[in-house]
Amino acid sequence: MKSPVYLNALRAFEASARHGSFSGAAAELGVTPAAVGQLVRTLEEWLGVSLFNRATTGKARLVPTALASRALPDLRAGFDRLTIGLERLKDETANGLLTVTVSPAFAAKWLLPRIDRFQSRWPDIDVRLDTNLKLLDYVALGLDIGVRYGGGTWPGLVAEFLMDEEVYPVCSPTLAKARSLKTPADLGKQTLIHDQSVDPETGFETWASWLAKAGVSGVMPRKGLKINNSAAVLQAAIEGHGVALARSILAQDDIAAGRLIRLFPKINVQASLAYYVVYRSEASNLPRLTAFRDWLFAEATAQKKPG
Repeated sequence: MKSPVYLNALRAFEASARHGSFSGAAAELGVTPAAVGQLVRTLEEWLGVSLFNRATTGKARLVPTALASRALPDLRAGFDRLTIGLERLKDETANGLLTVTVSPAFAAKWLLPRIDRFQSRWPDIDVRLDTNLKLLDYVALGLDIGVRYGGGTWPGLVAEFLMDEEVYPVCSPTLAKARSLKTPADLGKQTLIHDQSVDPETGFETWASWLAKAGVSGVMPRKGLKINNSAAVLQAAIEGHGVALARSILAQDDIAAGRLIRLFPKINVQASLAYYVVYRSEASNLPRLTAFRDWLFAEATAQKKPG
């Protein structure tokens, strides 16, 4: 067997089986569906067996044969071992490079204001920050660790709870002074700033859900300024463009600095989503990952302490 050719073919076969299509595998592997199909056919020809049945109902879907299904767990275990070996090689040659993925807002409002403390403690680790709202392919992009906001389950990844938060209205001190905002009912006269960075179907708190939990009626929760970046939502509020529904982890530094005012502090609404440290289990013992993971938890713990 020509190892490089058939390793690619095995990867194409495994990805096609997992996605149920050549197109899904192609998107993951960064090639065309035709190329994936050709690799799978090459593997079938070499083995002398068919690896897929094609479903005839609903959408066309690749269904592994019984023989292929029995082989897939061993193939996946083999790929995991290869990944571990590659990580060990990378760890020796990457000169302490740590690749971290977080959302743009979390980077701007929480991580970057604190990252100097990590770099001071671990000067030999170089941090490369990848800011993206979407969960990325850790293996394909060489990602070590990330912080994600959600329900705590991401297939193929370890997710450890880091922080939860409250959700509450905020505005600039100037707007708070100029407008009468004594009760939530007064929001009906204000421009509401909406955070559209996360799909509400995930449980992400919106103005509509916050108003309902606060027992407020008569406010039009869907009108106002809509922004798909949580940091920009807070910046719009700082600049006096309206009242934003803030996430406490992202807004805390702006509130402490006096750039924002928390409204109606007696109303407490806990967010149903939280922040999680996310990484691949096979990379959990990498020294640079362990150092950053432990630092994240230390920062989160320190943040909860009064004063």
